[in-house]
Amino acid sequence: MDAGLNSYLIKGGSVVDGTGNAPFVADLRVRDGLITAVEPDLAAEDGEVIVDAVGCYVTPGLIESHTHFDGAMWWQPDLNPLPGCGVTTVVMGNCGFALAPLHDDPAVRREVVKIFSFFEDIPESAFMEKLPWNWRTWSEYKQAMIADTRVAANYGAFVGHIALRLAVMGMDAWERAATPAETAQIASLLVDALDAGALGFSTNLLDHDGSDRPVPSMVADDAELGALFEVMAAYPGATVQVVIDSLMRFTAAESMERIARLTEGLAVRVQWAGVPTLQWQKDYGIQQPVLELHERFSREGRDFWTGYAHVPITVTASIQQSLLFAQSNEYVWHEVVTAAGEEEKLALLADPDWRQRARHSWAHDSLETGFFRKPGAMMLDNSENGADPVMSLGDYAAGLDLPASDALAEWFIRNGLYSTVTMPPWEKDDAMVVRLTRDPLAVGNINDSGAHGQLFCASGDNLLLYTDYVRKGLLRVEEAVHCQTGKLAAHFGLADRGELKVGKRADVTVFALDEIEHRRKYKVFDVPDGKGGFTWRWTRDAAPMRLTLVNGVATFARGESTGALPGEMVSPARAQQQG
Repeated sequence: MDAGLNSYLIKGGSVVDGTGNAPFVADLRVRDGLITAVEPDLAAEDGEVIVDAVGCYVTPGLIESHTHFDGAMWWQPDLNPLPGCGVTTVVMGNCGFALAPLHDDPAVRREVVKIFSFFEDIPESAFMEKLPWNWRTWSEYKQAMIADTRVAANYGAFVGHIALRLAVMGMDAWERAATPAETAQIASLLVDALDAGALGFSTNLLDHDGSDRPVPSMVADDAELGALFEVMAAYPGATVQVVIDSLMRFTAAESMERIARLTEGLAVRVQWAGVPTLQWQKDYGIQQPVLELHERFSREGRDFWTGYAHVPITVTASIQQSLLFAQSNEYVWHEVVTAAGEEEKLALLADPDWRQRARHSWAHDSLETGFFRKPGAMMLDNSENGADPVMSLGDYAAGLDLPASDALAEWFIRNGLYSTVTMPPWEKDDAMVVRLTRDPLAVGNINDSGAHGQLFCASGDNLLLYTDYVRKGLLRVEEAVHCQTGKLAAHFGLADRGELKVGKRADVTVFALDEIEHRRKYKVFDVPDGKGGFTWRWTRDAAPMRLTLVNGVATFARGESTGALPGEMVSPARAQQQG
């Protein structure tokens, strides 16, 4: 019998099926995009690709639960390096940032890009050059994605609260609450998105822009949020995703009390980010109140899922495009980021008055928990022209006999304005990561993949659960797999994938635990710069996986990406049934 193209028989691996159950040795057959058998000693059939998985784990493809590939999917369809890291599905539209719906006014439409670009460190020019902008509603946006993109992984998307407000209110969305009529329009646009298969809606109770303005979603009053939650209650399987502040202004608990009050009595699934997993957040007493909320919501039987990150935040400071300074309350240095052109940036860096203000801000206004208070750990490791050797900012400042802020200004002048500074990774609270990985109401694998291309590279950070936790005995492999596969598929209502069972979509990855590594980052120049050329982003090499299948098609095999682009849009089961 001829099995045809894209048929695989994966032999002799330890199957970790995504349910949380222990591994078992079996063969797995894939045909026509589906898993057709999972059992020992399957006989090969004509035309099948035989994959020797002895000594390897065979798992469902990994789901990236919090990404910002909304723009990059249009100009980086291979989603490098995700295939080589076992990723088969990405979730976009997080944090209230989304590209639909859109206002009729081009200036307001551009505001959507500016907001997205500022907070996610993606050049505006790439959005304007590569996206067709042939939609107004979210349902039209969906059709454009399906018609005009081909990507290496499946993708699902939230509709963003910020985009919803701007589409109805224009620039007033920054300034005031919605009127009852505007609230009804916002709710109607949400219905359009949910009917079209959006994962839900995302909102943002965290971010301020470069002028310290709260983002438009933070201006929404209880009447508006309540109306949107009432819409969500009519869509089982859809999710409200909300980001809250455990980093800067520490309003997380207050924000979640508000969400809990407004959803009281409504059947609404809420994913909130979440319980902090950085050691300094624990030491400063930020973690415990939020953890107590998580435990209370669980006791109350709420459908509230707590997001968490298993990765340290590794950050690169750039003066070309970066929100790092603004989000560290270091707005004087942020003036350099927003300065137009090299001459203006150089003039600021050399200006005595600016340097005096920058010194004061560095020492007194920047967040006490931020990077700038510890220049000894800031590494000057990416000089554009190599004028100075790699060293810490602390050592560099001592050598020049200058305060750290002045020394950094000198370093950028001498080493080039496209140089970057690497901040030290924040120490993780590993015990909390393990606890939340095992918690039935926690959402993991949150890492901002696809965003902050010149700030940090999160793509591939999923591997750290294997290299830092499974190898060290902190987690069992089935726990690390479950929290990135079946558990997330269930959370997002993706009933057709996430587990290795007959009839499920064939999103599969095969890897040997002793072969994979979390690779070092390096630069690639593949982001459109709007001038006919390209600017750079960080990436990393593949783990590598032995094999990654997306809908039964290999996206990574024999040590390299295949170039195949079999990804499809995914939606909650209710929307799939309606569609």
